[in-house]
Amino acid sequence: MPVLKPLSGNPEAPKQYNQPSRKGKKAWRKNVDVTEVEQGLDELNAQIIKGGVIAEKASEELFAIDVKPDTEITKKLPKQLKKPLKADEILAQRSAVPAVSLKKRPAPETSGKVTDGVLPSKRLRATYVTQKELSRLKRVADGHHTTTVEVVDATFDAWADPEEEKAKKQAEETFNFLPKVEKPKGPKTLTQQPISLAATGKQLPAVPKPKGDKSYNPAFTDYSERYQEELRKAEEAERKRLEELEKERLKAEAAAKSRAEAEAAEKRAELSEWEDDSAWEGAESDAEGLANKKKRPERKTQAQRNKIKRRKAEEQRLKHEAAIKKREAEAARVKQIAKELAEKERQLALQKAESNNAEDDDVSIEEDDDVELRRRQLGKFKLPEKDLELVLPDELQDSLRLLKPEGNLLKDRYRNMLLRGKVEARRHIPFKKQAKTKVTEKWTFKDFNLA
Repeated sequence: MPVLKPLSGNPEAPKQYNQPSRKGKKAWRKNVDVTEVEQGLDELNAQIIKGGVIAEKASEELFAIDVKPDTEITKKLPKQLKKPLKADEILAQRSAVPAVSLKKRPAPETSGKVTDGVLPSKRLRATYVTQKELSRLKRVADGHHTTTVEVVDATFDAWADPEEEKAKKQAEETFNFLPKVEKPKGPKTLTQQPISLAATGKQLPAVPKPKGDKSYNPAFTDYSERYQEELRKAEEAERKRLEELEKERLKAEAAAKSRAEAEAAEKRAELSEWEDDSAWEGAESDAEGLANKKKRPERKTQAQRNKIKRRKAEEQRLKHEAAIKKREAEAARVKQIAKELAEKERQLALQKAESNNAEDDDVSIEEDDDVELRRRQLGKFKLPEKDLELVLPDELQDSLRLLKPEGNLLKDRYRNMLLRGKVEARRHIPFKKQAKTKVTEKWTFKDFNLA
């Protein structure tokens, strides 16, 4: 067996050899240092496990000759080492001046003439019109002018006095530190279109075209139809008025009846109090005796407390589940309402589109009495009712000389402006609200001296 030697030196720092005492055979055996032998045996066992003792193997088994180049090494090398050759750098250089073209140039006009090599510049023909100018001329011929003359108000007054102008300029220069007076600006709604009170949203005419029944001498059929229509409207209004009066009467009767019943019940309660006084005095002594005999409540056991706790927890859980269920129902209701509103808006948009696409020339706008009004009007006050423009059959006149002027043109124009959304409905306030004052007398007469 070959002699075992350590493969590496002592990793510890150099120091003086410390030999323990070897007096006696027992101390010799005990203090012999065998660490090197143990390390050598461990390394030998490790080499045997890995395939054999290295010292006993031949060189062919330990080394191999590499005859193929390694491609990975060139990738790992830094870029500085990959410097190209100088010849490659010279060939790679390119000049900013383009190379001479090998294409043959056309011969000059006079082949015998020697030129400097510079080609003459081309001149545009005087009669040539560009494509851009041609398209502009076509647009002008069609009536589409790109530029229009803007009308600007004249700032120079030819009839003004020059001395006044000088004084005005001098005043402006003198008081230039004062802020300039700004003109009042109108509201934003001044430039917006008014909102018509018609249900269709269409703008009504300023002066509606009257029907045939509005004539001073109308046809019999037109007048009879209008007369019957106004009669039906009056009957319907009277029926509604009577219904309202009947409702108020029934309501007043019910209130009076309930008031009488309450008074009767109060009287009966007062009589019963006097009757129950004697019975209450006799029963009071018995109640005192029972109260004295009443037992004290016993202390609850742990099982009873647990039962009460479980019952309270169950009630709390049920209450929480009910609240969650109610919240979910409300959320579902909100979604449903939002869906209905979206569907309504879509239907309104479709109706508006259909009305815009329809031909407005063929549609005849009737009188403002027949126009269906929108539900939500402008302002807090309702639209004033229109006066009845109808005369009785015996008041009809067959001549303009006998015709009496009726109605008020100012009221008609005001109501028409309300219908078209030009102004908002208002209520006339005859008296302005005055501040309340209190008259008091000074108490200075109480301030007196006895001296």
